[in-house]
Amino acid sequence: MRLVLLGPPGAGKGTQARVLETRLRAPQIASGDLLRAAVRNKTALGLEAKTYMDKGALVPDELVLKLIGERLGQSDAKSGFLLDGFPRSVQQAETLADMLEARKERLDKVIALILPDEEVVKRISGRRTCRNCGAMYHVIYDPPLNMGICNTCQGELYQRDDDAEDTVKMRLEVYADSTRPLLDYYETQGILAKIDGIGRPEEIEKRILTALGVKGAAEVPEA
Repeated sequence: MRLVLLGPPGAGKGTQARVLETRLRAPQIASGDLLRAAVRNKTALGLEAKTYMDKGALVPDELVLKLIGERLGQSDAKSGFLLDGFPRSVQQAETLADMLEARKERLDKVIALILPDEEVVKRISGRRTCRNCGAMYHVIYDPPLNMGICNTCQGELYQRDDDAEDTVKMRLEVYADSTRPLLDYYETQGILAKIDGIGRPEEIEKRILTALGVKGAAEVPEA
């Protein structure tokens, strides 16, 4: 099964992608992970991407798509894959479609996690990270035993700059401008499944598996 998983920041795409990777036995492919691995391994594409990353600039679509193309050509992705958070624009989606058509492949389904903006802001702005060990907490959903102090190492908890409420709202604006049009693009193709992204992770998993027609989805109880 060849899938794309879309959703705003904080929607839980990473969590669901890891679950789907296991359930569907298809590799999770995230463009950010590919970029970091290419830079770490000092591949030709990685070294080229690093020149942009070192300047704080966005890596051009052309490079990202080359990385995606290389990864899709690996043996474990031959029978299926899960693209996590990619494509991010209609232009990328069209290039991806051309890439797959050249391989005589096509996407089977696009899963879009749907959440109201206020829920996204609440999820992300409530995150707190330990300065010492990197442990993650949430002031509402997973608070530390003592506010501002890590349970594990007693380190100080802080809010990352990109988790601040104003920054989250800016990220949502970017998502609305570039990624939400993808929903219309894939809906016209008849392969879009909109999934309610509010609830426990296992509830959302059940909704996704049901949309995919995967056996065993009903075994995950709703609250």
